[in-house]
Amino acid sequence: MHPILAERSRFGAYLAGWALLGILLAALLVLAGSFGWVEATVFAVPLALLFGFMGLASFWVCQAAPLPSGLVRAFGTQLLAGVVSGWLWLAAGRGFALALDREHVFPGLVAKQAGAAPLLLGLGVALYLLAATLHYMIVAFEASREAERRALEFEIASREAELRALRAQIHPHFLFNSLNSINALIGAKPEEARQLCVRLADFLRRSLTVGSRETIPLAEELDLAEQLFSIERVRFGDRLSHAVVADDVARACAVPPLVLQPLVENAVTHGIAQMLDGGEIRIEAERRGQELRITIVNPRDGDSPGRKGTGIGLANVKRRLFALHGDAAEVRVVPGDTSFRVELRLPAGR
Repeated sequence: MHPILAERSRFGAYLAGWALLGILLAALLVLAGSFGWVEATVFAVPLALLFGFMGLASFWVCQAAPLPSGLVRAFGTQLLAGVVSGWLWLAAGRGFALALDREHVFPGLVAKQAGAAPLLLGLGVALYLLAATLHYMIVAFEASREAERRALEFEIASREAELRALRAQIHPHFLFNSLNSINALIGAKPEEARQLCVRLADFLRRSLTVGSRETIPLAEELDLAEQLFSIERVRFGDRLSHAVVADDVARACAVPPLVLQPLVENAVTHGIAQMLDGGEIRIEAERRGQELRITIVNPRDGDSPGRKGTGIGLANVKRRLFALHGDAAEVRVVPGDTSFRVELRLPAGR
């Protein structure tokens, strides 16, 4: 569809521009000496609007002779089309003058139009070239906007592919840690190993369901964290305790599914597992304006060499939040002598 006719506001501005050109044309006719202001305005404004409609055809000429194909060829094609349009406009102007003259609205208008014919023909060619220039600009703008749209679609598709890949990392990483836990229990505590397998199956069934969704309420994510704590408590018993502090406003906020799981795993593996007496993992969440703040804190033995991990969990959370929200999200790690703190900041979507 014609780009000017596709939008009502754009078409309205186009007609307003030609009406203004009609007033300027009337001024030129007055300055030429034979026209009065009233008859020049009545004659010139409708004639300019008519040429505005004729100028719309230059869009298809622009497509037939695009600038990238050659500037000389494009100019020659547009100049020929301008001369033809100028003659047709001149003929339309003579017909309009005859109609006004026969109705005795402006007697003698035909003679005045004939005297101004060279001026009108030259203006017709110039105005057509002006219309063609406008359409070349519109074509270039539309092409640029289409290129931006395609680039945005590609960026979105690339981001979605990255997010799918990052989500796909979560379960293998979790299974790796869980199988290690089962392996540690299966010889000395077979019943606890069996319980762990059952709870692990339930957790995976539920996490696979929510993992296919774009976002879930924080309340649902916290329920998954509770289920994960129950799995880990089979192995650690009373050494592991936890606390969740989040009001209803924070719980209603939307978050990426399974965003807390890697952080809870890290808190257990690199915190509780390294401490003889265990400790408490604390999850806090609150909404501050348009932001959701989530904090996970676990105890840490500063003298322990710690357990070397793959680094997948925390990096996964950082990359997922950046892919979803860019600089509007942040993952801040605050290690201390006796605690390890991870702070998440992300838009509080619903």
